[in-house]
Amino acid sequence: MFSATMAFAAHGQPLEPYPTRPITIVVPFSAAGGTDLTARLFAQALERQGGQPVTVLNRPGAGGELGMAQVARAEADGYTLGLLNTPNLLSIPIERKAQFALTSFEPVASLVDDPATLSVHANSSIHSIADLVRVAGAKPESVKYGTAGVGSAGHLSVLLLEKRAGIRLLHVPYKGTSDVRTALLGGQIDVAAVNLGEALAFAEGSPWRTLGVMSGARSGFAPDLPTFAESGYPLVSGSLRGIGAPAGLPPARSEQLRKLVLAAAEDPKFKSAAKQASQELKVLADARYAETLLAQQDQLKQLWAASPWNQ
Repeated sequence: MFSATMAFAAHGQPLEPYPTRPITIVVPFSAAGGTDLTARLFAQALERQGGQPVTVLNRPGAGGELGMAQVARAEADGYTLGLLNTPNLLSIPIERKAQFALTSFEPVASLVDDPATLSVHANSSIHSIADLVRVAGAKPESVKYGTAGVGSAGHLSVLLLEKRAGIRLLHVPYKGTSDVRTALLGGQIDVAAVNLGEALAFAEGSPWRTLGVMSGARSGFAPDLPTFAESGYPLVSGSLRGIGAPAGLPPARSEQLRKLVLAAAEDPKFKSAAKQASQELKVLADARYAETLLAQQDQLKQLWAASPWNQ
């Protein structure tokens, strides 16, 4: 267990033990979603490793802006953390003047990678990404796709495909992915753009066919599901979830937090619970996490320049 034992700074002076009081993880979305589930599973591991209570605080609103702004304004002491979620973390400051920026946070470590997918009804004549591109290319905006809203991971993922493949689909935004599922199974839309964890859950006992996953490699949860790259479209998109702190942490506290978070990410019970929940772990720490976020930010800036998603 990562305990609150005394540590020493480089100059030999003892550091304040950490943690010595409760920690709060702010989730910028409502309870019961994929991001909330990641936070609650990880909070239990953080409690086990740190020996202090960890509270998950849901602060939804404005597409995630309110919760992330709350973390950005918090004291940089390691006791208020945020469950950072892409693309919202990156897309909101691109599309409008926001209450936070990527530089408002110190990325500590990514935890879960939930890549985007495209799915159709099992009775659809579309059986692959190649089929989808062919049908959409033959008649622009003839294929209707549903997402959890303008600027959602699904929406931005389809825009990336449109740009790469030179096609145009018709966007139908909904309030959430459960509505997207209902619309696809009811025949109101042709394609559902949801993350992999949701697609796997929606497919259970339903006439649901997933065409491909926007990740660099096939998922261990769905090894038979091809990547978009295998169809000639090397796209990586979806929801990367991780832990971030307000920018400005003292270096010693930053190191203490990093060690605690990485210890919790290796917690056997956390790993097992994440696997049961179809949450694929992808732990990138410090610079690797920050570099990944910066690369995704550049991708979204280019997409915004070509296809502003809220206009």
